[in-house]
Amino acid sequence: MDLKLPSLEDIKDARRCIAPFIHRTLVLKSSLINEYMGAELFFKCENFQSTGAFKFRGATNAVMQLSPGESGRGVGTHSSGNHAAALAKAASIRNIPAYIVMPETSPEVKKKAVTAYGAKIFFCKSTLEARESKMEEVIGETGCTFIHPYNRFDIIAGQGTAALELLEEVPGLDLIMAPVGGGGLISGTAICAKGINHRIKVWAGEPAGADDAYRSVREGRILPSVNPKTLADGLLTSLGELTFSAIRENVDDIRLCSEENLVRAMQLVWERMKIIIEPSSAVPLAALMENPEGWKGKRIGIILSGGNVELSSLPFGAV
Repeated sequence: MDLKLPSLEDIKDARRCIAPFIHRTLVLKSSLINEYMGAELFFKCENFQSTGAFKFRGATNAVMQLSPGESGRGVGTHSSGNHAAALAKAASIRNIPAYIVMPETSPEVKKKAVTAYGAKIFFCKSTLEARESKMEEVIGETGCTFIHPYNRFDIIAGQGTAALELLEEVPGLDLIMAPVGGGGLISGTAICAKGINHRIKVWAGEPAGADDAYRSVREGRILPSVNPKTLADGLLTSLGELTFSAIRENVDDIRLCSEENLVRAMQLVWERMKIIIEPSSAVPLAALMENPEGWKGKRIGIILSGGNVELSSLPFGAV
């Protein structure tokens, strides 16, 4: 695999490409949360993005870069939800087919979204091996172009546009954070932030029960996510070669959080900011709550990655 990473200029190019299709999402503050945390926090609300998550940025960038020959055969991916919906909608904008492999255990709200955007779903068991095997079958049958959920140059560049908007709107941040699962969002965020200001700190937030990125960076090799246990269902995947490289080069630290603090952070945002975020979005704030050193009194940007919640299984009161 070509391990060339996007640059800040590639992220700016991606912003120009996707600007007609995406929302420039709000940046919100809460005086109550600032007082509680002892810092000034700025929340980039990708829960208000089209399809309800940041994933639409990268998926749209990838789809719009396809040649006529590639687009004519359609696109495909394997995803538990947010990337699936994002790719399905991006494909519908370009009026090309989308073929999505989803685990049977994916939240119902995400299955319904993918179907609503006109994609064809192929279900599989909830293992990476099952996803990849089924995806190979679908590619063989359709000839579609595989759009990896995170380990792809144009996906990372597209995801970095959220941080680009945040840093343009709120200059002078001391620290910027995003959650890490497969690593596309934090990779684009870190490349963008360091390209604008190499002194800004970049931290990833990760659940302690799904800490493969934390362990991978410390061991210097990609360690797979095995039996992760977390409510943050969007953060269950392992790093890819591109995202691992980007994180090692540009992310200053990975901070872990407990499930208890994840739920507290999610509830704090729901109650104090009156917005809906999914568990994965709450992980950076939860990681700050868990690790009070090094950020008190700072200006901190947090990318809220999405708001696609299965309302029938809210975690409040569960831990």
